[in-house]
Amino acid sequence: MTLPRTPSFRLDGKRALVTGASSGIGQACAVALAEAGAHVICAARGVEKLQATVDAMVAEGWSAEALAFDMADLTALTDAMKGRCFDVVVNSAGLARHSPALQTQPDDYDAVMNLNLRAAYFLSVGAAHGMIANGKGGSIIHIGSQMGHVGGIDRALYCASKHGLEGMVKSMAIEWGAHQVRVNTICPTFIRTPLAEQTLAIPERRKWIEEKIKLGRVGEVTDIMGGVVYLASDASSLVTGTSLLIDGGWTAD
Repeated sequence: MTLPRTPSFRLDGKRALVTGASSGIGQACAVALAEAGAHVICAARGVEKLQATVDAMVAEGWSAEALAFDMADLTALTDAMKGRCFDVVVNSAGLARHSPALQTQPDDYDAVMNLNLRAAYFLSVGAAHGMIANGKGGSIIHIGSQMGHVGGIDRALYCASKHGLEGMVKSMAIEWGAHQVRVNTICPTFIRTPLAEQTLAIPERRKWIEEKIKLGRVGEVTDIMGGVVYLASDASSLVTGTSLLIDGGWTAD
């Protein structure tokens, strides 16, 4: 009898790009991929924090380099992707400007949509061009949100961007499946990062969050790391066009 073997979660020999890699979830994703053996190109706007992240990773014995550019600047994004081929792309760059919908300003709308949806769209297109050209395919992973599946208080704008991301990913997965380019999202609940602190610092919002999360705690960046390795690796070779919800049961209602 020949028993099946678990596909490898290792990423040795793979080249990965992680945006938003200088802090928070993006930094955790970069570390997770590097730990699994990938060479990780860490991208973000802020050069100092980005280089500090890369230096710390290299000091651990992992393979990493810095690539500074602004995701919301389509010219800079296109230039950064030109001529580069990645096996894995993780997009963790994101922006939130929360307010009641009646108070949303056009500038806030444009800023959130430009980064969370438009930049994600063209990053995916650039990544897919390279993956298709090399004939090996690859994995594109966007850090979405549980708010791409539900609504939230003062989050009409953020939810719109993340719901749009889910539809984009499904369509791209259909288009690029024949080329073995997989596209998925990871959708976390509230994770303890600088982006979430503005909400967690409000006692009544913190209470609401902890009541909604069935496991009773706010997430940590380490909760995301196993999921990103799974979606980047051969262990998820039949997974595309879907979401990995890491939400502590928030959306189970």
